[in-house]
Amino acid sequence: MVFPCTAAFITVATVNLEKLVSFYTNLLDKQPHPYIPNVYAEFQFPGLRLGIFKPKLTQSEEFVSVKSGMSLCLEVIDLEDAIAHITALGFPPPGEILTASHGREIYAYDPDDNRLILHQSH
Repeated sequence: MVFPCTAAFITVATVNLEKLVSFYTNLLDKQPHPYIPNVYAEFQFPGLRLGIFKPKLTQSEEFVSVKSGMSLCLEVIDLEDAIAHITALGFPPPGEILTASHGREIYAYDPDDNRLILHQSH
């Protein structure tokens, strides 16, 4: 049997929707589309859609203080420029640049403490 999946995308739940939408709009220099204020925002890239939604009050406990092993990895052209940009937004990466076999990267966090990996390939 084949799993009938036609697409996959990442969603982030937050009770601070407008704060997170503003952060990602500024970080990605991109407007969300579609965008429903205080409900849902979506940022689209080739091969990825990032949805941000505000859970309904009846569901909000399900999303509070949930630590996940998932990270949003953002491939960048220049890691130092990306670090300067996210620092200017008020969210400086707390650690140092790491060197891995696939390139250089640094961890950063959005306003809801979701982990971002800013990555520059070799």
